[in-house]
Amino acid sequence: MLARERQRLMRLFKALLDHYGPQHWWPGETDWEVMVGAILTQNTAWTNVEKAIANLKANGLLTVEKIHGTPEAELAVHIRSSGYYNQKAKRLKEFTAHIVAEHGGKLEHLFSQDTNALREELLALKGIGPETADAMMLYAGDHLTFVIDAYTLRFARRYPLPFEDEYEPARAYFEANLPKDLYVYQELHALLDQHAKTSCRPGPLCSECFLRRSCNRKGL
Repeated sequence: MLARERQRLMRLFKALLDHYGPQHWWPGETDWEVMVGAILTQNTAWTNVEKAIANLKANGLLTVEKIHGTPEAELAVHIRSSGYYNQKAKRLKEFTAHIVAEHGGKLEHLFSQDTNALREELLALKGIGPETADAMMLYAGDHLTFVIDAYTLRFARRYPLPFEDEYEPARAYFEANLPKDLYVYQELHALLDQHAKTSCRPGPLCSECFLRRSCNRKGL
C-alpha cells in the first residue's frame, strides 16, 4: 500500500513537471530575501510582495542588519504594497531581532540546526505559522520539510490524495511518500501551486485540465 502511494505521488510529480516545467521556486536572490518574502506574502498576492521587495532593495534595506536598524514606522512605509504593512513591519522587526540576538544575525547559524529543532524555534516566534516556517526552511535553509498551503489542500480534496484536510496530516503524507530529495520537495510544492492557479481554481477548469482523467473531483 505504501509503495503504491509513493509510486502514485511520483507519477503525479512527473506529470506536473512534464506539463509545466521546472518552476525554480522560491524567487529571491538571497536566502534572506526568501525569508522576508515568506513573511510579506501572508494574506496577499505575490505581485504585491514583489513591489515591497523591490522597494526594500531600492532603498538598500534588504539585509538583516538594515531591517534590524530601521525604525518600524519607516519600514512599514517601504512595504506598504504587501498589505497589513504595519503588522508585517512589526513581524519583520521581531523576527530580525531574534536572528540577531540568538544567531548573531547569521542565517547559516540558524539553519545549521536539526530540522525538528529549527522548526520548533521558528514556530515559537510570533507571526510565524507552519506554512511560513516550512517555506523558510525548504527554500532558504534547504531543509526537507514539505510546504502545505490552500492550493495544495484544494487540489488534494479533488484529486484526491488520502489525508485529512489539515496542515500536519498533509505534510506528513508528502514527507512519508516522497524521496528525500530537495529538488522534488521544492518543485512539487511549486508545481501544485501552479496547477491550482492554472486549472484547479476555486471554480475549476476541468475541461482544460490535463489531469482530468485521473482526477476524482466530486463537484467541489
